[in-house]
Amino acid sequence: MIDIHCHILPGIDDGAQTVEESLKMALEAEKEGIRTIIATPHLNSHYNNRKPSILEKVVELNRALVEASISIEILVGQEPRIYGELVEDYEKNEIQTLNHSQYLFIEFPTNHVPRYTEKLLYDLQVKGLMPIIVHPERNSELIERPELLHNLVEKGALTQVTASSLCGYFGKKIKSFSMQLIEANLTHFIASDAHNTNNRSFKMSEAFDFIDEKYGSDFVYLFKENAELLISGKNIMKEIPVQIKKKKKFLFF
Repeated sequence: MIDIHCHILPGIDDGAQTVEESLKMALEAEKEGIRTIIATPHLNSHYNNRKPSILEKVVELNRALVEASISIEILVGQEPRIYGELVEDYEKNEIQTLNHSQYLFIEFPTNHVPRYTEKLLYDLQVKGLMPIIVHPERNSELIERPELLHNLVEKGALTQVTASSLCGYFGKKIKSFSMQLIEANLTHFIASDAHNTNNRSFKMSEAFDFIDEKYGSDFVYLFKENAELLISGKNIMKEIPVQIKKKKKFLFF
């Protein structure tokens, strides 16, 4: 199993703080059947993780994993919070795609979708990149206005739902929206977004067990295969997205 979203690099964001914590996370991942992890440190107003430093940190962690006899391979990635100069910084070689592929994570603020989002995602695609919107199920504006996400996916963007969201660890509302995204073909990847082994762990096995039980093995295959295709730089599998129907609110007198 491949986890395409994880904060396992030590001491550079709000994920693992030490090499020891990184190794502890890797052991936890190994127990779940994960063999490959894309390290995706934040790039935002709090954490300035640029491509050159990420490359160095991944080499160091892979070395530590070999020395500790842990059979996990770390690949390079990044989780940039959306901002206006993203394309320019990509051209400056400061933005790290997922395993050097055409796929690039994009994080939204938690409570809204910036007005320039559609234009920026279009500009990235013109550059040959495939934007993947991470954890859209935790964005409050998308929950209230899912048609915004449908529009972005229809125009070429991909999305990744967090395993813990699907398992209910972020609450019933986010779990429900995560399920709606799967049912509407509005998500293409399941990943951990793990930060530690305590309150933000992997939950990948639990999520795939839930998907298998709720939607069947074809969906499990789809999400696992898409992770494989991503790290190989190949085109992923996707279905035609449909609109999520908003549930009517009834007034009682």
